[in-house]
Amino acid sequence: MKKLAIILLVLAMAAIPVFAGGGGDSGQIRIGVAVPTATHGWTGGVGWWAAHTVQELQRQHPQITFRIVHSANSTQQVSDVENLAAWGMNYLVILPFEAGPLTEPVRQYAAQGVRCIVVDRGLDRSDFGYVYVAGDNPGLGRMSGEWLRETMRAERLTNYVAMGGMPVPIDTERMDAFFAEMNREPSLVNLLGGNRYEFANWSPQDGLRLMETFLLQYPRIDAVFCQDDDVLTGVLQAIREARRTDIRVVLGGAGSKGVYEMIMAGDPLVRASATYHPSMIADGIRYAVEVALGTRSAAPFSARERTVVVLPSEMVTATNVRQHYNPDSSF
Repeated sequence: MKKLAIILLVLAMAAIPVFAGGGGDSGQIRIGVAVPTATHGWTGGVGWWAAHTVQELQRQHPQITFRIVHSANSTQQVSDVENLAAWGMNYLVILPFEAGPLTEPVRQYAAQGVRCIVVDRGLDRSDFGYVYVAGDNPGLGRMSGEWLRETMRAERLTNYVAMGGMPVPIDTERMDAFFAEMNREPSLVNLLGGNRYEFANWSPQDGLRLMETFLLQYPRIDAVFCQDDDVLTGVLQAIREARRTDIRVVLGGAGSKGVYEMIMAGDPLVRASATYHPSMIADGIRYAVEVALGTRSAAPFSARERTVVVLPSEMVTATNVRQHYNPDSSF
C-alpha cells in the first residue's frame, strides 16, 4: 500500500494535494512537507522535487513516514500545516507561500517540539530555534552581473534593460548585487536609468508584457536581464514576435531544464543561468531525515535563534551545463 500511495503522489503531485489524517504509533518518525501549488515553473519544480525526494527516501528508510501538502494560498497552507500537526508530525519542512501568515504558526509548532525547517522564503522572525535553508540570493545577482558585464564588454555591447521579480527582500538582494557588478563597467547603460528596473513577478506572461513595452520604447537593446528562467520564456517570445535582431543576450536565472537545453543547443541569445534551483526543497527534506536518523545534530532546534544554511549559486554555461541537467525534472 505504501508503494501504491507514493506512486499516486508522484503522478498527482501538481494537481492533488495530499491531506493529513490518521494516527499511528507515537514513536514513529513523521515528516510533514508543506509547499505551494504550482503557480509557475519554479514552484512546479518544488512540488516535483518534494515528491521525487520523498519517494526515494521512503524506499531507503521505511521507518520514516512522509506526508506532503500543496497549498494554493497562505490561508490554505496554515490549515494544511494544522492538519499535519493533527497527523502527528515530528518534523515540518515548509516552503512558505508567504512569510507573514506562516511565521506565528511555525513558531508555535516549534515551541511544541516540532523540528521546523523553512526553505527559500524566510519567516518574519528569527528569534526561535528552526533551520532556514536559503538560496544565495545576493550570489545569484552578483554572478549574473559579473557574467553579463564581462560578456557585454567582450562583445562591445552597451545598452541593457533589467527586470526584477516581486517587491520582496530576496528580490532586492538579487537586484542590488546585480547592479553593483554592472556599475563596475562605465560603458554599460541601463536604458531605464540608474539602478531602475521593472517587476516581472517571476511570470512568463509579465515578462512578455514588459518586453513588448521595452521593445516599443527602445530602438536598440543589446541585452536583457530578467533574473528568472520562467520570465525569460516570455521575453524570448516578445523578441521573436517583434522580429528584433538587435538583442544579443538574454539572461534569466534559477537554472531551468528548458534553459539548460537552450544552452546545450547553442542558442545564441541564451548562454547561461545562475542556479537557484527548486531542488532546495530536497535539501530541506534530507536535512530533516539526517536529524531523525542521528547523523546530523538536532541542536539548532533548541537554540534561541534560527540557524541559516545557504545553498550557493553557481553560474551554468556550456562548459558545465551537463553536470546540472536532469532530463526527468519538471523544471
